[in-house]
Amino acid sequence: MVFSSLFFLCVFLPLSLALYYVLKNRTYRNWVLIIASLFFYAWGEPVWVTLLVVSTLFDYYNALVAERNRGNWKGKAAVAVSIAGNLLILGFFKYSGFVAENLNSLLGTGLPVPAFGLPIGISFYTFQTISYVIDVYRGETEAQRSFPKLLLFVSLFHQLVAGPIVRYREIAGEIEHRVESWEQFNYGASRFIMGLGKKVLIANTAGELCEHFLGTDYARLPVAGAWLGIFLFALQIYYDFSGYSDMAIGLGKMFGFTYKENFNYPYISRSATEFWRRWHISLGSFFRDYLYIPLGGNRRHQFRNLLVVWFLTGLWHGASWNFVIWGLYYFLLIAVEKLFLLRVLEKLPALFSRLYLWAAVLVGWVFFYHPDLGEALEFLGIMFGLKGAPLSGPEVAIHFWNSALFLLIAAVGCIPFLKSWEKRAKGSLPGKGEGALLWEKGLKPLANIAVLVLSIIFLVGQSYNPFLYFRF
Repeated sequence: MVFSSLFFLCVFLPLSLALYYVLKNRTYRNWVLIIASLFFYAWGEPVWVTLLVVSTLFDYYNALVAERNRGNWKGKAAVAVSIAGNLLILGFFKYSGFVAENLNSLLGTGLPVPAFGLPIGISFYTFQTISYVIDVYRGETEAQRSFPKLLLFVSLFHQLVAGPIVRYREIAGEIEHRVESWEQFNYGASRFIMGLGKKVLIANTAGELCEHFLGTDYARLPVAGAWLGIFLFALQIYYDFSGYSDMAIGLGKMFGFTYKENFNYPYISRSATEFWRRWHISLGSFFRDYLYIPLGGNRRHQFRNLLVVWFLTGLWHGASWNFVIWGLYYFLLIAVEKLFLLRVLEKLPALFSRLYLWAAVLVGWVFFYHPDLGEALEFLGIMFGLKGAPLSGPEVAIHFWNSALFLLIAAVGCIPFLKSWEKRAKGSLPGKGEGALLWEKGLKPLANIAVLVLSIIFLVGQSYNPFLYFRF
């Protein structure tokens, strides 16, 4: 089930909210969320619910052992068992086919290639349970004595299948005694609708448009078509994933939970280093806190640590060499920036450093989009005029001008213009608080209603409605 489906919007969410708020007892409300979350997860793949529950039970006991034995070998063993067990499960389901294919290709063996589907969200919830056990051992949070409450943390449908990666210590207090309010609910509903609009109105439209240029016959693709296609994909993946994160954060607020931000306008960055502080923040902070810093961080073997982190960041996104290359590409960019390029970029006008960032990111998305390295290199050759392709063509011009208004709106949405405008609108009218009152009580609800209605209309007529990060 996806947030942007009519069943979720018209049946699942209203019913979950109604049952949740009808019941006043905290324990009953928790059970409503657990049952709803397991149903949400089982909607597409009922068989993997067992894996989710077993994985949670596995780390429930590991955390209890780690807490009782901090500082001795038993506690360290519990952490090691948790990490090894979770990574083995993740590796088996996500990477066993990749390993078998590569061994068969390299050694000429005939190893069977597993054909089962990847359990949705496994990359996210395994990281959440690993961080839980490590944080308990470090003394940064207490182990949860109630298994249902830990299962609630892991299975919350708001963030279960595509993040953001939520750490237990961030919401431990809310699991025990959260306070729901109309203000929180109102903010959450507004944030959810904003994310829904990002996903349905912009990401889906960008995805349909980019199919005219990506994954086609590249022998006939002009240079401008290649740049326009990968730009559209950049818009699609940003609005797809940031829209999902907005919806997850909004849903959390509607049920009394507060999740940290996962995106902070990454496309306004002036370097790859800054980009990755703004893109998928929860993943970057996970690798920083649980891998980069324990390896030595900036203090020793910095570039080795960066190499390990970016190799694994690429591999985390998928069992394919294109993702590994994508991760190593960012390692090279960030390493060069740390050596000297950041100092150069800081001295340049913002326009030039942002153009550098956009060019770098678009090249990176080429590797991310194409599973086949040969296709990715062919596409890059067209982008940079190395394949003798024409500069443009009538089809590119037609698609560009037909979608010019959409491209402008989508590009403006990538910068904090609307956020700044909202702040100004709240204080723009004379009189204390009048501007804020007009926005909060009048214009904002109307905007939310318009986005919600348009999104539902689009969903009724659209057949194209994937979530790109579900496959990770």
